[in-house]
Amino acid sequence: MAVTNQPGRYEPSNFQTSLFDCCDDVGTCCYGCFCFLCLGCSIARDMQECCLCGIGMTIRSVYRTRYNIRGSLCWDYLAAGCCPLCATCQLKRDIDRRKEQGIF
Repeated sequence: MAVTNQPGRYEPSNFQTSLFDCCDDVGTCCYGCFCFLCLGCSIARDMQECCLCGIGMTIRSVYRTRYNIRGSLCWDYLAAGCCPLCATCQLKRDIDRRKEQGIF
């Protein structure tokens, strides 16, 4: 019997919300607005990383790779550099949704 699928491979997906869907989770948006660094630490804790790694392009790239989310390092750099609050909130929303779905 021939093997046609590699084990552990799954189709690429997208983030579950767009970069600017702040109104989808107002609580996370407010959390980011009033305590941006705390939100970053929360993301790092969720991903079992150092608190200093919770904000920016690096954590976003690690997360995209882990969950096979479409994108590129260039897009991660632009999102985290041009709109860090939106990019960080999007990441936290996606983590929370994956937790609810039992796939985090």
